[in-house]
Order: sequence, then C-alpha cells, then structure tokens
Amino acid sequence: MALKPPTGLTRFVATHRNCYILSLPFGTMHFAMPPRKTSRPPPYAARNQSGGIAIPPALKNLLRSKAGRLLAAGVLGFFVLIWMLSGSSSGSKRNAKIVGGWKAANIPKPNIGSGPPVVIVTVIDPKANPTWVQKIKSNREEYAKKHGYLTFFPQNDQYPIGRSPPTWSRVPAIRHAMTLYPASTFFWYLDHTALIMNHALPIHTNLLTSAKLETHMLSNAPVVPPDSVIKTFSNLKGDRIDFVVTQDKDGLAPSSFVVRNGEWAKFFLDSWFDPIYRSYNFQKAESHALEHIVQWHGTILAKLAMIPQHLLNSYASGPAGTEGQYQSGHLVANFPGCDKDGRDCAKEQEAYWNTLEQAKN
Repeated sequence: MALKPPTGLTRFVATHRNCYILSLPFGTMHFAMPPRKTSRPPPYAARNQSGGIAIPPALKNLLRSKAGRLLAAGVLGFFVLIWMLSGSSSGSKRNAKIVGGWKAANIPKPNIGSGPPVVIVTVIDPKANPTWVQKIKSNREEYAKKHGYLTFFPQNDQYPIGRSPPTWSRVPAIRHAMTLYPASTFFWYLDHTALIMNHALPIHTNLLTSAKLETHMLSNAPVVPPDSVIKTFSNLKGDRIDFVVTQDKDGLAPSSFVVRNGEWAKFFLDSWFDPIYRSYNFQKAESHALEHIVQWHGTILAKLAMIPQHLLNSYASGPAGTEGQYQSGHLVANFPGCDKDGRDCAKEQEAYWNTLEQAKN
C-alpha cells in the first residue's frame, strides 16, 4: 500500500544523528524519536574474578580502613628500602676499583686547603734541550721545597689540542693538576720561558691573601690596554677573587697566572678551553681567547684580579707594561718568545742563572 505524501505544515527537526520529519497537524509519515539519554550511567558489570587471586574478606575490610592502608604502605615501603640498600651495597662492591691497595669508593674527598697551599705548573716541550729543561724544573722545585709547595711538569703533547698552537696546553695542564692535587688551594701556572728569581717570597702569603689582593689589584682598569671599554670592577673584595693575572703592553699576559681551587676554577678553565675558541684562530691563540671571555662574560670578570706586572710576571725582555720590566728583587723574570723564531732561552737566561747560583752561595 502506497504511503500518502505528508500534507499540511511540515517541518524538519535535525539532531546530531538523524533527521526526523514531523507533520503537523495532518502528517501521515512518522519516525520514532530516539530515547532520551539519562544523566545516570548504568552501573558497571561486576568483574569476573574467576581464575584471579581471591582476597580474604578480613583483608578487604582491613584495607578499607585508613589505619589498614597506612599499615600496608609502611610494610611495602620497608621492603622497598631493604631492596634498595641491598642493591646499592652490591653495586658499590662491583663498581669499586682498587687504587693503591684501597677501594676508590672508600676514599674520602679531601678538603681544599688541607694540602700544600700552592702547586706550580710548568708545561714542558719534549723537543726542548733536556739540559735546559732540567734546570727549569730544578728552579721550580727548589722554590717549592723552601715554602712547602708542589710542582707539576706535564708535556705539551699529552693533551688533546689538535692543530691548535701548543701554548693551549697550559689550560688543561692546570685542570690536570687540580685533579691530581685536589687538597691544594692555589695553582700557579708559570711558562717554561720564565725563571723564579726571588726564592724568599712565598707567593701564597706575599700576594694571594685577601688583604694583599685588595691592596694590589687594579680597579677600573681597561682589560686590554690602553683604552678597552671593558674595565675591571672597582668594588671587588679579595675573598671573592679566584683568578689572578697581569697584563703587559699588549694585553693580558697568561704566561704567569694563578687560579684558586674550586668549582668556579673548573668552570673557568673548561670555558677557556672550549673548542670554539681553539678553532677560532685568534692571532695570539689562548691569550686572545682569554681576553675575549673576560670581556664578554661578567661571571669571569667578577672573579678576576689584575695586578701590576712586576708582582707576578716581570719581563726580562719583551713588551713589558708599566713597571713590568724586571728588576732585582722581583719574583719572576720572564723571557716571552725565547723558545721561538730561532732564539735560545738557555743563552738569554744565562746571566740570570748565574745570579741565582750566586744567591745560593
């Protein structure tokens, strides 16, 4: 039987699922309306526990109470703690290495300042004249022995500097010394071109105390002479200083400098030795790299004390700064560049060696 088309007023009612036609008032075609949704969802069906672990009713009642839950959490935490302690102990035994008859895991970390106050670091060129090298070592060792210091003489080919100039090796050499002598307070790098001339001056008391640094450090002075925009701070306290250096006529002179042992010193040396600076091809290699990071990184400038050249790095020859030319009584006589360009350090230093020998007699 054919359906009669709807007559009368017809309207369409759209929902999110279907379209229904209602005929008002004389419609003859009807679609069932969907059931209205309830705001109360049907209860979940009971979980089928067949084959699972049955929990005793007494334990269920215990876990429903607050005290029971706390008790269960405490028992579980106790067993977890026992497991962690047993695993840590066995792991330490497996990972401990024997160093000089002692387990490395049991070696306490030494306190900075509990060891010799100063370590003198001089990087040696293995191609240099062995006789002259031995004299350089003896010069440091005699001074160190007199004041209770240590010495360290690595070679410039034992560090990964690649194609960079060998003078870069002074940076990892200091870092190396800090690893070997972690209880020492100061690490003094001194180039092999320099001689310690005044053995009566202990550097840690004559120069590196807070009071001495505040007396000698140059405030509001251009980092790179003569007119660098970046200048040293004028309100630094001596106990905040971790890096002591001088400058010559051309700029900072890292052929003789001191760092104070600590986390900041490690950060500073690692930053200085960053591959980006070693690959930048600065004209004066690590010297210009140092000037760059001092001027561009306030965290380094804030720890720097720039002192008069004659206190730590007098030049017997070379571009000495103001009052930087060596005079009798100065701590150091440096001969920068005497190992290059056909020069001979042993010959240039001969008169100074004679002076040192006379001072012994």
